[in-house]
Amino acid sequence: MNPDALAHALLAAITPLAEARRAGSTDGLTASDLPLDRPKNRDHGDWASNAALKLAKAVGANPREFAAEIATALAEVDGIASVEVAGPGFINIRLDAAAAGALAKTIVDAGAAFGTNDSQRGNTINLEFVSANPTGPMHIGHTRWAALGDALARLLLASGATLVREFYINDAGAQMDRFGRSILAAIKGEPTPEGGYAGAYIGDLAQRVIAAEPGLLDLDDDAQLVAARDRAYAFQLGELQNSLEKFNVHFDVFFSERILHAKGENGEPSLVDEAVDRLRLQGHVFDDDGAVWVRTTDFGDDKDRVIRRSNGEYTYFAADAAYYLNKGDRGFAHKIYLLGADHHGYVHRLKALAGAAGDDPEKDVEVLIGQLVSINGARLSKRAGNIIELDDLREWLGTDALRYSLARYPADSPLTLDPEILRKRTNDNPVFYVQYAHARTHNVARNAEASGVDRSEFAPELLDHETESALLGALQEFPRIVGFAAEVREPHRVARYLEELAGLYHRWYDNCRVIPLGDAPVEPVHRTRLWLNDATGQVLRNGLDLLGVSAPERM
Repeated sequence: MNPDALAHALLAAITPLAEARRAGSTDGLTASDLPLDRPKNRDHGDWASNAALKLAKAVGANPREFAAEIATALAEVDGIASVEVAGPGFINIRLDAAAAGALAKTIVDAGAAFGTNDSQRGNTINLEFVSANPTGPMHIGHTRWAALGDALARLLLASGATLVREFYINDAGAQMDRFGRSILAAIKGEPTPEGGYAGAYIGDLAQRVIAAEPGLLDLDDDAQLVAARDRAYAFQLGELQNSLEKFNVHFDVFFSERILHAKGENGEPSLVDEAVDRLRLQGHVFDDDGAVWVRTTDFGDDKDRVIRRSNGEYTYFAADAAYYLNKGDRGFAHKIYLLGADHHGYVHRLKALAGAAGDDPEKDVEVLIGQLVSINGARLSKRAGNIIELDDLREWLGTDALRYSLARYPADSPLTLDPEILRKRTNDNPVFYVQYAHARTHNVARNAEASGVDRSEFAPELLDHETESALLGALQEFPRIVGFAAEVREPHRVARYLEELAGLYHRWYDNCRVIPLGDAPVEPVHRTRLWLNDATGQVLRNGLDLLGVSAPERM
């Protein structure tokens, strides 16, 4: 019996009792309104509910008396061994061994699908993250968002959402010209221009550009700049994409800002031009002193925003508006932006933009701000000179250790990682601890096969050791952990769950044998325990995959 089935059993027990006391008191009540928790003290049972306390006032009952009535009804449900009332009205539920143990086979049969759920079904989401400027390598801040954004995408997809991972390429505007001039100066052997980009990577790009464009210096000055800029941009974007793929981060869409500014073949308005007109139709655009403004204060912004200056030039806000509207045009009802610690000002701006576009700022747009991250002893990039590069971090610490550690903490908490711990192959290293538990499940399975223990029998009632009850209770939680982590946008909840599960598995391993001692015969309990062993391995594997971390079979 899983938590969902138990919640429905609880609803079925409560409804007639409540209706008998006060008609209509449970109208609209669903199983999801009846939360179940796993008691920290296993002596209190497998599950606990505060439903009686929550509903007592609505039904006009004393909480403890109502809890006792619910307990009596629940005790008649198949699969429930006992129900007790504690304190002012808490209900403690203990499942019988067979009902609890049946989960092991369910998990093995479901395989990689176990943990998937429908909590986000119907949501069409555009998830934008990383979006590093294509003028240099990715740094440690981008690395954190790459790990968190990809893990969040995996969670939302596992919870039924329709989702696209999107990288916004900021490839228009003055910064690209500064980048082009920096490349051109390096090609000519001249100093870096004021406000330009420095670092050995600029010299490397310059060599690649001149090799690809041997006649570049024969062009006029404007053409030289365009050729150097665009060729170097293509090379640098390719490096960014390659770095992400090596970090096990895949994007479905790389969206170029240039698309927003491009006119039609016959001079038709650009998406930025159209954005101003579309916002004006919503009634939130006004003209003042020759400039065009969006009245974003109508939606909680601290000031109104200029979208087109009096000289006719568009502001960055215009591109933001066109991009937001374009996401909606592509069918994404919900937009999630993952932004760095220096982007707090964008929260109100984007929400105000959603309101000005006729959307619900509290429902249709979501902005997550990540805090700074540092790694003790990390060296600045030799190529870039002033940042800690993703590629250097990955080669130093490894993809698994880096991804797991970055996903292990809430995005809004500043983070300092200890490389000494991340490089250890001991239980002090959280990712090693979880991966080792997974590898151990495979080692047990290999040894079981060599000893003649297989899964030809399954007698779940035999899984009655206290460590088996605790392990099964944790396994039951996995789908709910996945759904909740997706709902609150917190991948770290999966990491912490996996560490708890690994600990429970290690304790079970120390107490319950899958392989008979000595020459003792193979019994049903050994075969049944192999199911539990393999089920645990499957959940550990599924959880690590949600974080983009490998699940090795040997360590």
